[in-house]
Amino acid sequence: MARVHTTIDSPIGDLTLVATDGLLSGVYMVEQRHRPAQDTFGTPDATPFAAVTEQLGEYFAGERTTFDLPLSLAGTEFQRRVWDALRDIPYGGTVTYGELARRLGNPTASRAVGLANGKNPVSVVVPCHRVVGSTGDLTGYGGGLERKRFLLDFERGAPAVHNGLW
Repeated sequence: MARVHTTIDSPIGDLTLVATDGLLSGVYMVEQRHRPAQDTFGTPDATPFAAVTEQLGEYFAGERTTFDLPLSLAGTEFQRRVWDALRDIPYGGTVTYGELARRLGNPTASRAVGLANGKNPVSVVVPCHRVVGSTGDLTGYGGGLERKRFLLDFERGAPAVHNGLW
């Protein structure tokens, strides 16, 4: 398993991109919860990230609403099902953890959905920021609630402002 990484700048701070055998396997924010240790990212090499960098640039420029990238996601079967379901949440929209659990056919699994959502290894590309609490409140986000608010505001066309926290 060959792993390489690079770091790019973004409106939500530096993003570390990780590829496993040439496929995107990680998009990590600085100080992200569940961020693997830096030494697991492999050697620095920007070569496999041209399409990722281009599509993230288009997203942050407001020109892209979905990503079309081959992914290599390591996780349990349930986690991968949750991550697949996240990709069905439309740009600018949100769903609750409970609704996502219902969509997966297990309406009592909202906590498990939340845990899987929090371990999403490819933030932004797989839009875990679009999942909210049962009352619509922003709850939990591996990159911090300020980034979650920024991304949701950005996707809704509202002024997306950060407080200089990243």
